[in-house]
Amino acid sequence: MYALKNKVQLIGNLGNAPEVKTFESGKKVARFSLATHESYRNARGEKVTETQWHNLVAWGKLAEIAEKFLAKGKEIAIEGKLINRSYNDKEGNKKYITEVQVNELLMLGAKQAEA
Repeated sequence: MYALKNKVQLIGNLGNAPEVKTFESGKKVARFSLATHESYRNARGEKVTETQWHNLVAWGKLAEIAEKFLAKGKEIAIEGKLINRSYNDKEGNKKYITEVQVNELLMLGAKQAEA
């Protein structure tokens, strides 16, 4: 049960192509957003779809895979853990960020034809 303490699994569609940064050491980091959708019927019987956006970060080999194969709209499944961090903006205000550090990535949906 120890491994289940901070575990996130999501299936959704990419909101943008990954933004990849390469450090001097050669290590890469990819940042991208994922939209998940939930549908339900409200009290009047109308179908309502809610969308949640998640900030994802992938390091190393996963960042390289994201850079090479992921594009806006692509359906993926990820597994990772929640990371909370903070920083001070230019005005000195403290900002908080929650993101998912991706440990596993699975590309879903139909294969797209090569151009």
